Amino acid sequence: MRTRPERLYEIDGLRLLAALCVVLFHYVFSGWAGGKTTVTFVTESAWAKYGYLGVDLFFLISGFVVLMSAWGRTPRQFVVSRVVRLYPAYWIGIAITAVVTVTLGQGLFQVSLPQVLANLTMFQSVPNIENVDVVYWTLWAEMRFYLLMLAFTFIGMTKGRIMAGLWGWLALTFLVELGLLPGIADLVVQSEFSHYFIAGMALFMLYRFGLSVQIALLVPICLGNAVYRAIGYAEAVGTRYSVTYSPAIITAVVVLIFLIMTFVALRVTRVLARPALVTAGALTYPLYLLHAHVGFILFARLEDTVNKYVLLVAMVAVMLGAAYLVHRFVERPLAPRLKRLLSKREPPAHAVVPAGSPTA
Repeated sequence: MRTRPERLYEIDGLRLLAALCVVLFHYVFSGWAGGKTTVTFVTESAWAKYGYLGVDLFFLISGFVVLMSAWGRTPRQFVVSRVVRLYPAYWIGIAITAVVTVTLGQGLFQVSLPQVLANLTMFQSVPNIENVDVVYWTLWAEMRFYLLMLAFTFIGMTKGRIMAGLWGWLALTFLVELGLLPGIADLVVQSEFSHYFIAGMALFMLYRFGLSVQIALLVPICLGNAVYRAIGYAEAVGTRYSVTYSPAIITAVVVLIFLIMTFVALRVTRVLARPALVTAGALTYPLYLLHAHVGFILFARLEDTVNKYVLLVAMVAVMLGAAYLVHRFVERPLAPRLKRLLSKREPPAHAVVPAGSPTA
């Protein structure tokens, strides 16, 4: 069993890779396919249209690192860690997106003050208020996952309790998919993506405790369901954008995602770990928050004046630069202050907290 804190630097690199896949999906494919810009990348879209699968990698990583971060923490410590991690960059992302939309958007997107205020809570989906930026839908999925993790911190985390919880969550996933539970149950179960969170948590258990029969069964079952749901999701995306997706490619990408994270859990990827990747991980969240609507608006503004490939490279570079500025001048100074504000003196948790977690 691992008890020594360890930073898994390669996960930081994977997170940035996943974010860039989503960025290219939006800039090279969905922007023009969805009518947000006339800058077309018809040839390049053959591969860029698969970039949304970066979100699938995000969810698998999240299952791994959030359990790693939560292990040994009290409920209050876990909540504080999530608020500190998520909200500072999110608030500035909303502000920037709203200002750009109002001043430069030319009606491409709509935003209102009540909408912005609701979005600041990150719970705007509860009253069904539209997101300020389309990418925020994944944050609602993450928030519901965090609520489940919070329940584990109240119960107390042990190997047996976590594994029992994962099997129970997987069983509920299948019951929802079979129509044996009411649709509202999926608000908690999240059957569309639960297999990624479950598998990620199981892979953390593999990393921490080593291989067991339960993990050897659980992860492949999650993989099978992930492939099944990913192919169905691809059909829906294809219908939306009037394109076709190859089930073979979807399957290959999902399998590769699971394989890479399994290698991380087994520490096969240790040779790729570099401290410099911490910066890559730090850029991921603000890049994800900022790139979509702001990027579409800038593409629409500049599409007639700049070569499309120059514009694409420049846009990605600008967004990476903006992400760095948000991390350097918002997250880094604000996070410790917010943590002190929300924290109170507590007796130290008995279990070892893996301080090297990418989300700790």
